Amino acid sequence: MTKAAQELRIAQPALSKTIARLEEDIGVPLFDRQGGRIRLNSFGKAFLDKVEKALALLDEGIKEVADMSGLEQGSIHLATSTLDRLSDALGEFLALHPEVQFKITQASIEEMAHLLESGEVDMCFTPLPIDRPDISAKIVLKEEVYLAVPQGHRFAGRRGIRLSELAEEPFIGYKEELPFQKMNDLFFQEAGIAPSFVCRVDEPAAIASLVRAGLGVALVSNCGGANSALHLLHIESPACQRNFQVVWHEKRYLSLAARKFRDFLIDYFANMAK
Repeated sequence: MTKAAQELRIAQPALSKTIARLEEDIGVPLFDRQGGRIRLNSFGKAFLDKVEKALALLDEGIKEVADMSGLEQGSIHLATSTLDRLSDALGEFLALHPEVQFKITQASIEEMAHLLESGEVDMCFTPLPIDRPDISAKIVLKEEVYLAVPQGHRFAGRRGIRLSELAEEPFIGYKEELPFQKMNDLFFQEAGIAPSFVCRVDEPAAIASLVRAGLGVALVSNCGGANSALHLLHIESPACQRNFQVVWHEKRYLSLAARKFRDFLIDYFANMAK
């Protein structure tokens, strides 16, 4: 209670009285109090769920009224697992609409689904699908995945390779919980191999550096930057491709700014593919 009062910038006794009045109005206790500890009970959890939804609807109402009045500046809350594919697009959009305010959250796929359903974010940018009711998605970027090998490697002279040929190779990969690694694991599973990882990292640049150092091979995209100096082999089978998509919730209100940004991303990546 003391911590909550500090967060709300009110006196702790005032908070206690407010909660007591709320419980009196509702007619049931919302908290279990025992040994100086207080925590939500089943009534409190059910009520909290409805309160969060109500507050989300209020936020949507503010956005909708602002759009109706012609206010285009707005704000956009975006969740993504990777920022490097978005940075240039963000820069171009902000050059066109400098009045728009962005809030960007890096999140896992599971976190993105919750953020969309709760209305805490307007949209997500992800290489993995979010399979939930009322979730819509548009693929905006298709990216081929290659095998990166160091100079002098026995496969360095080849242009293509099958993943099944790499069962005995030491691999450098992402940490298991990261989206790119989850996708790579599906490729390995389809190829029928269980690679041996000598190192797991969380940054593409670290993978590139370790491959160049000769520590092992890795699955990478050909999106430039650190990977442009690697020796890349086309993967003949299975088909290895990442489909980046813009994802939003059909039953959540998207502000004018958010709709503009969604449409901008679709057009931006379509023009890049030409």
